[in-house]
Amino acid sequence: MKKTIIVLSAIFICTFVSAQKTKQDEGIKLGIKGGLNISNLMGDVKDVAIRTSIHAGLVAEVIVSDNFSIQPELLYSGQGASVTSTGGGRIKLDYITLPVLAKFPIAKSLSLETGPQVGFLISGKYKTNESNDKIENLKTIDFGLNAGLNYELNNGVFFQARYNLGLTDTGFLGDNKRASNAVIQFSIGKLF
Repeated sequence: MKKTIIVLSAIFICTFVSAQKTKQDEGIKLGIKGGLNISNLMGDVKDVAIRTSIHAGLVAEVIVSDNFSIQPELLYSGQGASVTSTGGGRIKLDYITLPVLAKFPIAKSLSLETGPQVGFLISGKYKTNESNDKIENLKTIDFGLNAGLNYELNNGVFFQARYNLGLTDTGFLGDNKRASNAVIQFSIGKLF
């Protein structure tokens, strides 16, 4: 009986110790994400309101330590604004974005994310009920800064809320005025 208790205790201790893997032991996790964009243009722009669109793509998490990881992403992101002046319309700016975020845990399952982003313009159009015209002279590269929160479940499903502040002029208004992107993103995804 004494030997059985010792053997069972040893098995329990080994199982418990092996189950206590640190986050760093996980290495690199890959996943997918998608969600809602609420975007607008800031600066010298008048008569604009939010445009809703989507974002979707790939995400990775490179775990450096239990308290820090790096999260690069590759996303399609629909941005721009709605025009509220007479006639209305939508400014549709579509990008491939590459955010690289530093991720810091602030509570169990909750992390703060912050970092730079570069976006590559793939399409820029002004759409009304009558037309869908290409916008000329848009800048093809857009730099920005991101900050947000990430909540991750034990099964790898995560929820994010993020704000992207555009730092560069989109070129929408020409040379003498400035219009930069501002985007709020709500995402759901899964890390494998």
